[in-house]
Order: sequence, then C-alpha cells, then structure tokens
Amino acid sequence: MSKTPAGAIRFGIAVGRDGQRWGGEAIVGRRAQWPTWTPTANMRRRNPSLPQRVPGGPNNPLGARALYLYRNGQDTLYRIHGTNEPWTIGKAASSGCTRMLNEHIFELFGTVRNGARVIVL
Repeated sequence: MSKTPAGAIRFGIAVGRDGQRWGGEAIVGRRAQWPTWTPTANMRRRNPSLPQRVPGGPNNPLGARALYLYRNGQDTLYRIHGTNEPWTIGKAASSGCTRMLNEHIFELFGTVRNGARVIVL
C-alpha cells in the first residue's frame, strides 16, 4: 500500500488468470464481512472437486471482507475481496475477482459504500 501524490491510496492486488479476467464498470451493490463463498457454475465445471459452499471464516477464499460488483442491477459474480493466499498478490491468480490482502480490504471496506463506482481496466 502506498499514497500517490494526489492522496489516493494504492493497494497491491491479484487479478484473474488468462481467459478469466474481468474488466469494465460496475458499482458496489453489496458489502459483506466474513462472506460465504459459493463457487460459480463455471468454476465448478473447471474444478469439480470444489465445495458447493464455504461459510465465512479464516479458511474462506473470499477472506475477511468482500465488495460485490453489480452492473445494471445484476450481480456480475465478480468481487473485490480479501484472500487467505497472500502470496498471490501481484499475480494473475484468481478466477476473475480482484484479491487484496485482508488488512487492505479492511481499509477499503471501511471507506467504500454501496453505490461506489468501480472501473477495472
């Protein structure tokens, strides 16, 4: 994490692997503390051994907090979330979501509100 000259905060992230990246505009439609993770149908097709659902907690792939991205009132199924795999930060490692260190998503979660605009280039 670092401050830019304009006062913005920059965080290290992990992004989607090749063929699984998401980009565009969305809004934060929902925020969750210790979110439940439900793998998408596409994730389960790629990896049938994934569980149907993982309750919130330290072993959850979404980490400590999640911002749910919506477009036109619909859940995009993409999230900005914490991670229990900090070694993935700086890499193309996710199934399309944006991963952050848990301590960084705590900070972002505390400042971002529902309706906030998100632009992913």
